[in-house]
Amino acid sequence: MQQVSTRKRIWGWWFFDWASQPYHTLLVTFVFGPFFAAVATDHFIAQGLAGEAAKAEAQTIWSLCLTVTGLMIGLGAPFMGALADISGRRRPWIFAFSAMYVLGAAGLWFTDPGGSNLWWMLVSFGLGFIGAEFALIFVNAQLPSLAGRDDVGDVSGSGYAFGYLGGVLSLFIMLLLFVEQASGKTLIGLSPLFGLDPAAREGTRAVGPFTALWFALFMVPYFLWVREGRATGQRGTLGQAVALVVQSVKNLRHRVSLASYLGSSMLYRDALNGLYGFGGVYAKLVLGWQITLIGVFGIVAALAATVFCWLGGKADRRFGPKPVITVSILVLSLVCLTIVSMSRTQIYGIPLPEGSRLPDAVFFACGVLIGGFGGILQSASRSLMVRHTDPLKATESFGLYGLSGRATAFLAPALIGLATTVTGSARLGITPVIALFAAGLFLLFWVNGEGDQG
Repeated sequence: MQQVSTRKRIWGWWFFDWASQPYHTLLVTFVFGPFFAAVATDHFIAQGLAGEAAKAEAQTIWSLCLTVTGLMIGLGAPFMGALADISGRRRPWIFAFSAMYVLGAAGLWFTDPGGSNLWWMLVSFGLGFIGAEFALIFVNAQLPSLAGRDDVGDVSGSGYAFGYLGGVLSLFIMLLLFVEQASGKTLIGLSPLFGLDPAAREGTRAVGPFTALWFALFMVPYFLWVREGRATGQRGTLGQAVALVVQSVKNLRHRVSLASYLGSSMLYRDALNGLYGFGGVYAKLVLGWQITLIGVFGIVAALAATVFCWLGGKADRRFGPKPVITVSILVLSLVCLTIVSMSRTQIYGIPLPEGSRLPDAVFFACGVLIGGFGGILQSASRSLMVRHTDPLKATESFGLYGLSGRATAFLAPALIGLATTVTGSARLGITPVIALFAAGLFLLFWVNGEGDQG
């Protein structure tokens, strides 16, 4: 009976990934992000900016949104994690952040295609994004209680694979039934469902409410099947939480492996988030793709991520998470170098014939690698953190992990925004991501692949 109960608990935990993934797949990367970039670009052109300058400005304000939300997540995560560990309760926090997710996503329906409320839509997007990321920290903290150290990588990888599969399905639905092309029809030639007006971009704007509804529906198995231990009966104060976090940070000087890992993951996860946050925007601004084509690109990337994450979990179980992370960083660095070195007219400095489709094919291949090895990198990182985690302080530990992932979450968007502004090029603006991957790989040298929990 216990085995059945454990299996259901793991499946419930996996359902969080299934429920939450569309925020990243649909909103951050493949539908809303490129849609926002297009709306913002047209808005700035209407205000008198030249085409390239308008694109750069659109990418800059998108980076500002990701910078601000990243700071808020990074600064708040460890303290809320400490409060949860003091009380022994995580579900109320997860429920509250789930509500933020739903409200923020649903609010994107009100995006004005004319660009009159750009900043309000960034606020709505940021609210949901903060909710999604905070909820993830508390859910990740439950991983050590689901499996032993030899199996935790497999469980983590399968969870990410299941989540990416949910992202693929949600993207299929949006592209086939809602998102309108220039013709006013969806990818399969239908009018957007429910009589949505393509002229007002209502099919594309429906991505917000759709994402909110998807999350609310598929979080039900999570809340039904994932239980937590008894509450401690204590009601922690903010002062206690601050003291715990300060002490945890001080203790890092005695834990070289953990400190190095937090620093390494801080940099390479920031780089990965930069790729995710600007991949669709790059396709729109540099390659001129329509949102439906970006969506097809997203399906290919997410399908790759589903398969790669599952295989990555098996590799994690056999070789351990550190070698898996190292290979993933190297592959993603090469992908970034290719993206920066490519435009419509050349690749690695080699001129291309006018109208060449090679950049499209290369970027599709890059999408497969970003989706596949990006998913593996996240899964193996979660696994390696478990090996450095005291189960009695899991939420606090994953709060520090969240802090390391978000303390400099402003860095990639800010550097991309700065590079974009300085160069006036959305393509060259991606360059700082390569340096972040390299720095993360350097610090990984001092990390014990078996952790420091014995």
